[in-house]
Order: sequence, then structure tokens, then C-alpha cells
Amino acid sequence: MAFDLDACIQTLLRKELLHESLLKEICIKVKELLMRESNVIHISAPVTVVGDIHGQFYDLIEIFRIGGYAPHTNYLFLGDYVDRGLFSVETISLLTCLKLRYPDRIQLIRGNHESRAVTQTYGFYTECTRKYGSPNVWTYFTDMFDFLTLSVVIDDRIFCVHGGLSPSVHYIDQIKIIDRFREIPHEGPMADLVWSDPDPDKEEFAMSPRGAGYTFGASVVKHFLERNQMSHILRAHQLCMEGFSVLYGDRLSTVWSAPNYCYRCGNMASILEYESVHYFL
Repeated sequence: MAFDLDACIQTLLRKELLHESLLKEICIKVKELLMRESNVIHISAPVTVVGDIHGQFYDLIEIFRIGGYAPHTNYLFLGDYVDRGLFSVETISLLTCLKLRYPDRIQLIRGNHESRAVTQTYGFYTECTRKYGSPNVWTYFTDMFDFLTLSVVIDDRIFCVHGGLSPSVHYIDQIKIIDRFREIPHEGPMADLVWSDPDPDKEEFAMSPRGAGYTFGASVVKHFLERNQMSHILRAHQLCMEGFSVLYGDRLSTVWSAPNYCYRCGNMASILEYESVHYFL
């Protein structure tokens, strides 16, 4: 089945759903594309980095209005595209089409919500069933989630991941050998990368209150960056009332891109435009 990606993108920008059969074909094509990508993708600046979106489609459109549209702007999305918000289908449909249309301009990292187990609980499964009359679209997308990369490195200096670090991963090369083509496991390095959080009160690793991944402190970040000859960790995963936070002497930043999260939190949102210095919007 042939399809016009530009027409699909315009349909979504008009706030209209794509047909189920079209989404099936798109997900198949995107899996073929993602399969060729490494667990660690190396890219160069300039790039605009986007944190959690969580189905807030109208805010995603606003991000493109502010940051510019692909292919004129390079984008790195840090995961958690679905759940909680009311427009997860539209959000992941648009991002998937953009990835397929501009594969070198759009990078999509896997978040902890890009998972069958989590999306069955936090809204995406229910939304797909309500909008399409069956779980088929949910199945197409969650199968595709298994192919998303786990991390990105910008200019060999900035390590980008959804959640955080793992006690099993000392060197970035160790991420490259993880078998990522599966549901996110309950434990192990893959789970840690999407679930872990920094804790400013800690130095080392500790158990996470989330029940998956770990919390990690200043010493962990310092040694990870030194071992890998990097300068910064860039991640998402945690709500920031100001839209972003910076920890550990400017060694780690959190970017959050869903304003007024869940339509009630009253938080700000940000995107990060990286060139030779950081800019928060």
C-alpha cells in the first residue's frame, strides 16, 4: 500500500485521525527504519530537544510553532509521547510520520510509557480502543515502540536518555549491546535507562520510589561523565514546575515539555535549543 506522508502529516495537523489501515502500514515502515538504528545514536548540533509530551497534542503543535518545523529544525524527543493526555493517538501518529518523512532530522528515544504494560494502565490503550473501535492501533504502535532507540549522543559531549543512569552501565558502549527489541523489562539496564531519576540528596545509587530503576546522585553522574569523556546528561521523565531543572553543577538537565500537565498541574514547559550553548524556552 502506497501512502503520501506529506498528506498524512497535513491531515494530522488539521486535527484529523489517520485511517487504521494507514497507521498499520506506517508502523511497519517505521519499524524497518528504526531496526537499522543503534541503541546509541550520534548526532550533531544544532538540535532542539523536547521532553515528555504525554498526549498533549495541541502543546506539541505549539512546540513546532515556537521551535520551527522539520526539516528546517532538527528535533530530539526524549520519550513519553503517550498516556495521561487526551490526544496520544494524534501525538504518536504525527511523530511517527515525521520520523518516517525526515529520518535524519527527527530522533525518537524510548520512554517508560512506550510500553504495553504502562499504556494499558495510563490511557493509551483505552484511547486507541475508543477512537478506532478496537485495540488494533494500540498493537501497531506498541509493537513499534520495541524498536525505538534508548539513547542519543550530541556532538560526542552530551548523553541524552529518557530517565537516567544504571548501575549496570559504566560505559556508553555497554548500552550498544542491550537487546532493546522487546517490551521494557522490570529490571536491568534497559529498565534503568527509562525509569531512573537523579536525586540531589544522594551521591550514589539507591532504590527508586517508582518501583523500577534507581535514583542516582552527584558522584554517579561525575564518574559516568568522566569515564565517557562527556560534559552533560540531558533527560526528561520528571515533572518540573518551571519546565526544566539543572543539577550537579550543570552536569545534568531535565527537560519537561507538557505544560499544565494532566490539565491541572499548572506547571511551565520548556524545549532546549542546543547549538554551542544551552538555551531554555
